[in-house]
Amino acid sequence: MSYNKILKKQIARYLPKEYQDAKDLTQFLESVSDNYDSFDRDKKIIENAFVVSEKEFNDVVENLKSQNELRLKSISELKDAISAIDASALDGITDSDHDILNIITFLKEQIRKTKELEKHLTEAKNIAEKTARAKSDFLSTMSHEIRTPLNAIIGYIHLLKQENPMPSQVEYLDILQISSKNLLSLVNDILDFNKIEENKIVFASSDIEIRKLLNEIKMANKIMADERGNTIKIMVDEDIPKYLVGDTTRLAQVFNNLVSNAIKFTTNGRITVELQLKAQDGNNSVIDFSISDTGIGINEESQKHIFHRFTQAHKYITREYGGTGLGLAIIQKLLKLMGSEINVKSKIGEGSTFYFTLTLPKSTLQEDAEIDMGSETLLLDGVRILLVEDITYNAILARKMLTNWNAQVTIADNGLKAVEKAKTEEFDIILMDVQMPIMDGITATKEIRKFNPDISIFPLTAAVDAEIQAEFVELGAKEFILKPINPDALRKTLLKWYNSRVIKN
Repeated sequence: MSYNKILKKQIARYLPKEYQDAKDLTQFLESVSDNYDSFDRDKKIIENAFVVSEKEFNDVVENLKSQNELRLKSISELKDAISAIDASALDGITDSDHDILNIITFLKEQIRKTKELEKHLTEAKNIAEKTARAKSDFLSTMSHEIRTPLNAIIGYIHLLKQENPMPSQVEYLDILQISSKNLLSLVNDILDFNKIEENKIVFASSDIEIRKLLNEIKMANKIMADERGNTIKIMVDEDIPKYLVGDTTRLAQVFNNLVSNAIKFTTNGRITVELQLKAQDGNNSVIDFSISDTGIGINEESQKHIFHRFTQAHKYITREYGGTGLGLAIIQKLLKLMGSEINVKSKIGEGSTFYFTLTLPKSTLQEDAEIDMGSETLLLDGVRILLVEDITYNAILARKMLTNWNAQVTIADNGLKAVEKAKTEEFDIILMDVQMPIMDGITATKEIRKFNPDISIFPLTAAVDAEIQAEFVELGAKEFILKPINPDALRKTLLKWYNSRVIKN
C-alpha cells in the first residue's frame, strides 16, 4: 500500500510491524494518507495563491505610482496653462484634491467665457460684414450720383472747347476742365481704394501698345507739365515687344498717377519715364519701370509712410498741392495684385524715383499691326447706335459726341424701351447704361440677347463692381465705357469695334 510519504515515516517509526497489515487499520491509514495528500494540495494552492497575490499587489502599487506621477504632471501643466491665462488664479492652489477641484472649476469658467466671447465675435463679424456691404452699396450709389453730373460737366467742357470759344473763355474752360478732372480723380481714388480693400478688383486682359500708352499719358499730363515749366521724356528699351498683354486701364492708372505726382512736386524740371527689358522668359517680358523727377524730394523718414493710405510726405502737401493721400497706396496695392512691388529712391531737393518690375506676356498681334484711327468724321459714318441713358443731359451730351463723328443715334431712357427698340429697329451698337429705372441694364441686355445674340453691347456706367462686370462679361460684353465719358476713350473703343467689323467683313 502506498501512503503519503510523511505518513510512511510515522508508520515506520511508531507502528509495530505486526499491526501494519491489519485490515481495519489499513483502511484507517489510507484515510489518513488521503487527508495528508489533501493537506499538501491545499498547502501548495495557498502558497501559489500568495505568490500570485503578491505579484498583483506589486502591479497595483506600480500602477498607482504611475497614475500619481501622471496626475502630478497634469496638475503642473494645468497650473502652467492657468498661469498663462491669469497668474493670480494660482494663489493658494496646491496639489490637494480640494484645490484640484478649484482648478477644474476655474477651467470650466474659462470655457464658459471663451464660448461667450466666440458668440460676441460671431455677432461682431456679422455686424462688420453688414456694415461693409452697406458701405459698398453706399459708395456704389454715391459713385453713380457723383459721376453722373461730372460726366455732364467734363463732357460739355469738351464740346465747348471744340466750338471755337473766345480766347478769354479758353482760359476759363481750361480751369474748369482741370478742376473737374481733379475732382474726378479724388472720387476715383476713394472708390478704387474701397474696391481693393474688398478684393473686388478684376483685371482685364487686352493687347497693349506700350509706347502708345505712355505717349497718351504724356499728352494727358502735358498741360499741367507746361504750367509748371516741366518737360516729360519717355525712354523705352528697343528690345521690349511693341505689343504686350495686360490691363490697359490699370496700367494707365499707375503711370498717370506717378507722372502727375512727379509733375505736381516738380517746378522747371524734368520727368522721365523709363522702361528697360530685364529678361525675356519664353513668351513673357520682364520689364523694369521707373518714373523719375527733379522735384522737391522725400526725406528718409517719410519714405517709410508714403504708401500708407491718407498719408502725405509732408504736412503742408495737402494744403499746398492737394490730393487725398490715396494715390500711392492704391498703386502699391494694384502692383501687389499684379505680382510686383513699388519702391522709391529720393533725396530732399534732388528729386525722386519710383520703380517696379512687371512680367507681361507678349501679344499675338504682329509687330506691324496698327489700329487705324482715321478721321473723326469718316470711320463712324453711318454707324447706327442705340444709346440707353436715363439722365437727359447725359443722353444729350453723348448724342452730341456721337453725331459729331457722323454716327446715327437713337435714344431710349430705360431698359424696357431699349428692348422694344432693339426688336423693331436695326442697330450696329448698343451703349447700355447700367443703373436705370423700370428695367436696369443687365436685365435689358439679357432680354436683347434672347433675340439678338450677336449685337455689340457696351455697358455705359458710372460704377462697375466685380459682380456687375462678371455678369456683363457672361453676356458677351468685352469693354466697359466709364462715366464721366472720356471722348477720346469712347471714340477709340467704337473705332476698334468698327475696324474689327471692317476686317471681318
